[in-house]
Amino acid sequence: MRLALFQPDIAQNTGTLLRLSACLDLPMDIIEPCGFLFNDKGLKRAGMDYLEYADFRRHASWDDFLSYRAEHKDEYGRIVLLTTHASKPYTEFEFQKNDIILMGRESAGVPEAVHQLADARLLIPMNKNARSINVAVSAVMVVGEALRQTNLFPKI
Repeated sequence: MRLALFQPDIAQNTGTLLRLSACLDLPMDIIEPCGFLFNDKGLKRAGMDYLEYADFRRHASWDDFLSYRAEHKDEYGRIVLLTTHASKPYTEFEFQKNDIILMGRESAGVPEAVHQLADARLLIPMNKNARSINVAVSAVMVVGEALRQTNLFPKI
């Protein structure tokens, strides 16, 4: 299981998710360009002292990410995109151990070409009057369910 961020805009969300990655032994991919400098104070503040324990890889672009994924098929499985433009709730999806849970940019999601390449597109069911949930909170919800289904939570 992996978490991937597509061109994240907000350093604090990325730092929070890097901390999640460290705490759950969840490898993470950051697909650049980012909307902030990677040494941003907000990233470090949100990630705290956990950043050194996070297993993450930075990719210069979406194409670089796809190339790396193709070279590492054992680690990188289906691309599962979390998007408000989906019809299937994540609660009705059967996750696999090598899925990549892909989160879009906070400001714009992902381009249509990325939507088309996704193996699955999922949404979080929510109040019809709401637009979206914070990307870090959304990732936590879906990652929690995916790890539960696949029994990949770290052993206590």
